[in-house]
Amino acid sequence: MAKNKSISEIICDYIKKQKLSPIPVQTLNEEAASTRYFGGDLKEFIAAAKTLGAKGIFVEELYLEDDEFYYDSGMDDEEYMALYGNDDCNCGCDCKCKDKKGKKAKDDDSDVDGVWFEPEDLDGLDLTLLKPQMAKYIDRIGECCGARLTVPGVDRLEVEIFADWYDKFAELVDEASEIIEEDPNGALEAIEAMFKAEEEADKSVKKIAAHPPKKNTKKSKKK
Repeated sequence: MAKNKSISEIICDYIKKQKLSPIPVQTLNEEAASTRYFGGDLKEFIAAAKTLGAKGIFVEELYLEDDEFYYDSGMDDEEYMALYGNDDCNCGCDCKCKDKKGKKAKDDDSDVDGVWFEPEDLDGLDLTLLKPQMAKYIDRIGECCGARLTVPGVDRLEVEIFADWYDKFAELVDEASEIIEEDPNGALEAIEAMFKAEEEADKSVKKIAAHPPKKNTKKSKKK
């Protein structure tokens, strides 16, 4: 039985048909060269490569990674501390951080137990809790989901092409991330409500199992 070609193999076949050579590569240092990101599709990228006089195209396979199932605000620890941290403040004064965080928590109706969460506080949250449909892609972790194409040169021209299934997965990631970014507290409340509903459903199942239907003990009448 013939093996289904990955999105990367399909792209390479197309590049060959365009009289260009696909050259497999891996990115080790993205900051080592200046990159220009291409905004068009594969056909337009090939046309641009020919216009630039390219004789070959670097092809780097991309894979679905497990960390894509978890929320990432894009803010690192240093940025978080710069925005919210204040080593000189113990929150007992009228500092700016108190005004910024306290006022928002006080005015917002979605405050939970007096605690207001920022999207950055939920970094690492399992997005499948907000979009259960994402769980069906877990088995695809490690599978080729696309390819990064680069026209080599001092200024690199680059585009990323993805498989249709990955585009659908990425849409779910965006939707789940948007839920967090619009209302972090609401997202946590939704997850908590889901867990409570599952617990209640589990209790109901156990209750039914503990009280099986009684057998019909009536004896047939003798004729």
